[in-house]
Amino acid sequence: MRRSLGRGSRRLAGGLRVRLVVTFVLVALVSAVTATALAYRDARTAVLQRTQNTAVNDLRERVAAVGAGLDLPPDQRSLSRFAAKVSEGLGARIVVARHQDLTAVSDAYADTEGRITAELRAAVRSGDGARFQRVQWRGDPYLVVGTPVTYADGDRRTSGLEVFVITDLRAERDDTAALLDSVRTGTVPVVVLAALLALLAAGTVLRPVRKLGRATRELAAGDLGSRVAVRGHDELADLARTFNETADALQASDAELRAQEAKARRFVADVSHELRTPLAAMTMVATVLEEDADQLPPDAAHAARTVGAETARLSRLVEDLMEISRFDAGAVRLDATVTDLADTVRASLALRGWTDRVTVELREDVRAVVDRRRIDVIVANLVGNALRHGAPPVTVTLAAPGGDRMTLEVADRGPGLPPEARERVFDRFYKADAARTRSTSGDGDRGGGGPGADGSFGQGGFGQGSGLGMAIALENARLHGGTIEVAERPEGGAMFTLRLPLRHPEEEEEGDG
Repeated sequence: MRRSLGRGSRRLAGGLRVRLVVTFVLVALVSAVTATALAYRDARTAVLQRTQNTAVNDLRERVAAVGAGLDLPPDQRSLSRFAAKVSEGLGARIVVARHQDLTAVSDAYADTEGRITAELRAAVRSGDGARFQRVQWRGDPYLVVGTPVTYADGDRRTSGLEVFVITDLRAERDDTAALLDSVRTGTVPVVVLAALLALLAAGTVLRPVRKLGRATRELAAGDLGSRVAVRGHDELADLARTFNETADALQASDAELRAQEAKARRFVADVSHELRTPLAAMTMVATVLEEDADQLPPDAAHAARTVGAETARLSRLVEDLMEISRFDAGAVRLDATVTDLADTVRASLALRGWTDRVTVELREDVRAVVDRRRIDVIVANLVGNALRHGAPPVTVTLAAPGGDRMTLEVADRGPGLPPEARERVFDRFYKADAARTRSTSGDGDRGGGGPGADGSFGQGGFGQGSGLGMAIALENARLHGGTIEVAERPEGGAMFTLRLPLRHPEEEEEGDG
């Protein structure tokens, strides 16, 4: 039990701890990824916006400064000189100047066709001011800014001259990538820190949960004194307080029930004991009346026989009540000896005059260490039940199918037992329905007056049982470590099966030694 409690506690702690750590880590990971994505987006936007604004402003200022000395319309030479002068003030950027069919590039070796798109040219040609576009060329990012050149007079007419500047964005791309790598690298310690915090939190939260779970399992196992310490004023403390209150109420109820049960057992035992003396006197009187019944008038003779039968039945009931009381009090002990079970069964049947009424199939080599008197009680009750409530033929079969267990089957061809009766046939004073005529708990007569004060059994007729016989038979079987099962035979009738473990004589001798 202690090992199973430990495994249950480890399962509880492991399951909750894992879920708590995983939740913390997932929250931290999602938060870190979200923060990284937002930071990357904002940083990239800020870098590109700054580069874009700088490029537009620089282009406007440079065109304004250089364009004042340009004669329009320009020729190829003056247009190339204009592109070179604009480029001188823009650093490493490439400048492209276009006027109608003429095109000049500040870097004669630069390929600009793939970087200045037709959409950007159309937008600049419309004359609405500077335009820009970010493009990918040969896998690298570029910013292309274009602006039309207008006349200096008041109407701001376009001169037909268009200027484009190509800015390399690879440095900005590398900067934002480095920022992303830094943030991504910082995610790892954040997740590790979250896992550590989750473990600490799990220890704080799960410790009282483990204690409460352990106390609950102990309470379920029968330890009604199990309690948990209440610390703090949070929900777990309220739960622990409620558990303790429930355990207190349960323990109080259990103590009250045990006291009432003990009182009831003492009452039954005391009443049974007190009835033995007057019943002994009544039995003697009834016996005398029965012996002289033939000399009495018919009504008086019938009354005398009735008194004798009921007195005998009452005596059996009292003895059975005392036997049940001894089982309930745990005062029953086995007087086990090496016993031939086949001989025990035959002797039990012969003692009650049932030999001619029962068919036996007994294995002769079944010997075990049992209490012979209690085996006799079991056999008498099972066979008596079959004879009284079943129908012939009644068969008794003794076998040892497994070598370490014996089975004793008592079967009849009567109406059998319905399912609800089979479930309760071993209950004390249970009354079955009319299918088993005048049935009580299936109690069979153990002959005569049942067990005497010295534990012996007398011979006699087969009368009505006390209603406790099958319950006593089951208690005796359990005392030997076995059980009694009841089933319906396929061909009709009931079959009771006694199953007992065999303690061989060799084992008994070793134990005694």
